[in-house]
Amino acid sequence: MIKSFLTILFCTSIISPNETIDTQPWEEVIEAIIKIESNGNLKAVSPSGKHVGPMQIAKIVVDDCNEYLRMLKKDKRYTYEDRWDLQKSKEMFVLIQMRYNKTNDVEKAARIWNGGCGYSKKATDGYYMKFLRHYKKRSKLWKLLMILILK
Repeated sequence: MIKSFLTILFCTSIISPNETIDTQPWEEVIEAIIKIESNGNLKAVSPSGKHVGPMQIAKIVVDDCNEYLRMLKKDKRYTYEDRWDLQKSKEMFVLIQMRYNKTNDVEKAARIWNGGCGYSKKATDGYYMKFLRHYKKRSKLWKLLMILILK
């Protein structure tokens, strides 16, 4: 199981006073998910038509994010149209992780995104294997870039 270094980065609130949500700590995870879900297509629609945008977000995810924001007593809210917006999609991903993945575990993040908060490990295994292939590629590229920058 992959454990994330993200816990340290989340010690402070990721929703700032001006209601923006910091997605940076999750960028590699998000990019791997975008690759799986839409291959980067901002206009992607699932065959059922229920999941749309770069991260293939269903309306229930928007509703869940808005409910969580209400619980946090935040004014920010998302619309169903926001599913098409890359930045807002990323923010919704982070909110779902804040709500259901308190340990910021990368494996759990991928499985939640695929199977929902009550995911079945068995049912999400295929997705998780795809996720790992894309995530590991991004991680290796990131590490190589950092080595080159620091030289």
